[in-house]
Amino acid sequence: MLSVGLAGKPNSGKSTFFKAATLVDVDIANYPFTTIDANHGVSYVRVACPCRELGIKDGCGRCKDGVRFIPIELIDVAGLVPDAHLGKGLGNEFLDALRVAEAVIHILDASGGTDAEGNPVGLGNHDPVSDVKFLEYEISMWLLGILDRNWEKLMRNYKALGGKPDQVLIEQMAGAGVSDSHIRRALGEMKKDPGSWDKEDLKRFAGLLRAYSKPMILAANKMDIAPPENVKRLLVLKEEMVIPVSGAAEIALRMAEKAGLIRYKPGDQDFEITGQLTKAQSAGLEKIRALMKQFGGTGVQQCINRAVFELLDYIVLYPVEDENKYTDRKGVVLPDAFLMKRGSTARDLAFRVHSDIGESFLFAIDAKSKMRLGEKYELKDGDVIKIVSTK
Repeated sequence: MLSVGLAGKPNSGKSTFFKAATLVDVDIANYPFTTIDANHGVSYVRVACPCRELGIKDGCGRCKDGVRFIPIELIDVAGLVPDAHLGKGLGNEFLDALRVAEAVIHILDASGGTDAEGNPVGLGNHDPVSDVKFLEYEISMWLLGILDRNWEKLMRNYKALGGKPDQVLIEQMAGAGVSDSHIRRALGEMKKDPGSWDKEDLKRFAGLLRAYSKPMILAANKMDIAPPENVKRLLVLKEEMVIPVSGAAEIALRMAEKAGLIRYKPGDQDFEITGQLTKAQSAGLEKIRALMKQFGGTGVQQCINRAVFELLDYIVLYPVEDENKYTDRKGVVLPDAFLMKRGSTARDLAFRVHSDIGESFLFAIDAKSKMRLGEKYELKDGDVIKIVSTK
């Protein structure tokens, strides 16, 4: 399952965001290091289900009002402070928890109510813009530490064996969540042979690996209490993808929906009241509604969706066994939805369904157009595909 990490300084609202996105009960408190061990939970990306486009009258049974939610893993890691890579705070523990994360949502305290180490200082007393770059730096320095281990010995072996630099670096970075393609892409940006790199070259290479293996989106959290000028200053940052977020508002909506008080799906820009509310509940929900109207929602689902579909460039594919009824062999309509990288081929999807089917692949059929597709056909987002194999 695709994994996305939640990271940031202590007391920035990571656990609130995590609970809002997963409904997993976690400790939430207004002091640093509430989270010690990483929390793991299932969240979802939200997409339009193709059942309506396909004219399936009663829906597919896998969606709600034409909206489909596809599971991913969220990892809420312990907070970090500047120089965590040197052992400060909880040190590298949080970084180790991010190894499997393909992208990172940087939870930022937009209210300016906590200092660089997560200590409460009162709303507006800390500049959140100053917190933007430190997480990128800490992850880069963590990767640099892994790169730097036995570097001279690695380079001696590389020169003696006459091997390719990517092979040596792939071995060194194994287990750090850095793929072969990340390493080759970063090497392509470097102008010097690794055998002649100095400390600054290594540092630059580590920064490139961070950018490619752990791309980030900024969640400007606590927007419900943040001074407006703070949010504005974050939104105009040209090099960052910034989304205003209120994890607390999303939790309130999810709890109200669970209690039958409102009709709401994560990512909706509004909600419908369906139950009897007290005056306090009504006032609280109307305050949230005004916030949603201003920012287009609570931002939680938007962060997850943009991390998966924009940062990571995934698409959604729907394998079926009957291309006319869009069902599996049991008659379930659109039974599965797979997240795969853009550029995936029909054969890639066959392997994703099952390795035996991938190995015995003959051709695929586009269920929408009924066209026959070859193994190298590049799939498009929302494709409904039948795989034909000898198995």
